[in-house]
Amino acid sequence: MKKADVFEFYRRLAELDPAPQTELAYVNPFTLLVAVALSAQATDVSVNKATAALFAKVRDPQAMVDLGEEALKSHIRTIGLFNTKAKNVIALSQALIDHHGGEVPADRDALEALPGVGRKTANVVMNVAFGAETIAVDTHIFRVANRTGLAKGKTPLAVEIGLEKVTPAPFRAHAHHWLILHGRYICKARRPECWRCPVMDLCAFKPKTPPPANATEAAVAR
Repeated sequence: MKKADVFEFYRRLAELDPAPQTELAYVNPFTLLVAVALSAQATDVSVNKATAALFAKVRDPQAMVDLGEEALKSHIRTIGLFNTKAKNVIALSQALIDHHGGEVPADRDALEALPGVGRKTANVVMNVAFGAETIAVDTHIFRVANRTGLAKGKTPLAVEIGLEKVTPAPFRAHAHHWLILHGRYICKARRPECWRCPVMDLCAFKPKTPPPANATEAAVAR
């Protein structure tokens, strides 16, 4: 994608949603970290349902450790891989107490050193909690970047590096959210909704997906 087209791509997404935000529910950096860790191979909706009661009473690492692994499992058992995730959340909570004074570090390397925290999770926390210009490449962003030609790559890291290289400075802070929301609601995996895409003319994907034959199908598609 040409440099001018990349700028226009982001400009249009920004015009439609000037201040995008994560769809994960959280109350502070710690609960954000937990929510993102739980969201691996799960939807934000399912995580929010599972953490509503949890975050009403557990909002810091010590409270999470005091809650304990078994009690945590009872809160998150509707989420995939809940056994492993519960173990990691308790472990990362203890690590925050032991090594960071109970605070979430504003450092990607330090975050990645926590149990169960990978680069994607660390990038989300850095961006959402601390305003860092990081791009967390999940399945949606990986698809959008490759399908549109914005930043092609065979691995999430390659796409992340490509996006960091091509994303213009004015759009770097919110690029992560614009791309993930675009992939979640318009540039869908099975059938992208090209007929209502604001950047269709800039996208390399061919052939463009035509609109459903009738209103009922359109409603189902959404």
